[in-house]
Amino acid sequence: MRLTVYTDYSLRTLIFLGAKEREQLTTIQEISDAYNISKNHLMKVTHQLGQLGYIETIRGRGGGIRLAKPADEIGIGEVVRQTEEDFHLVECFNPESNLCKIASACQLKSVLHEALLAYLAVLDQYTIADFLQNKNLILSLLRQP
Repeated sequence: MRLTVYTDYSLRTLIFLGAKEREQLTTIQEISDAYNISKNHLMKVTHQLGQLGYIETIRGRGGGIRLAKPADEIGIGEVVRQTEEDFHLVECFNPESNLCKIASACQLKSVLHEALLAYLAVLDQYTIADFLQNKNLILSLLRQP
């Protein structure tokens, strides 16, 4: 299983915001600069994270973004499920585009589905808070005050 860049940026954004004090506002530009990633991509990511209720956006002068709920209430598995486009590990997982001639007899699909469920089950065991045990180091690596 490979996560999209979109999901990677979503998780990194949540970790960045979780490492900050809960009330402290951060800008998209700060996150972009800290990770050296595209501000345009982050704008899309933060928009969706806001719609999903993970972050809140404060508009206007002095505005910014911050976590909308405690980091220990943001499950990694849930975020991955909501930010990944699909979980079509192989062609036969997508009935609309499946052209595999052995799909009706193949048992690989069930094994891969079982593996996908196990993968998500592991992610479900963790929250953003689990990745903040060393938040001072994270912030120093990202050169944040």
